[in-house]
Amino acid sequence: MRYVDGYVLPLPKKNIKNYRRLAQKASKVWRDHGALEYRESVGDDLNVKWGVPFSRSVKAKPGETVVFAWVVFKSRAHRDRVNAKVMKDPRVARMMEKNPTLFDMKRMRYGGFKILVDSKMR
Repeated sequence: MRYVDGYVLPLPKKNIKNYRRLAQKASKVWRDHGALEYRESVGDDLNVKWGVPFSRSVKAKPGETVVFAWVVFKSRAHRDRVNAKVMKDPRVARMMEKNPTLFDMKRMRYGGFKILVDSKMR
């Protein structure tokens, strides 16, 4: 069964354009090393009336939005192999050096997930 790394992070709205460029580069790195899918999305409807809004979960401040993202792998073992290669890739180090303050990593939420239901659109 496929495996997903997911994360949610606060992003200053003024950094959306630069973050998008960073995410496009990151997508290429993860896909080059074998990730099946790489998705990043920016908050649009975050003032929900039920549950805990993502914005509260990441302690978003005024002027910030939320990024919700996920990367799909063949399995957890595949995820571990791909991420090990990604972390050694010099492109990642360059991205982090050039963009050290695009968002607050201390407020990022991250985890690995087994897929419970996998339904595709027809």
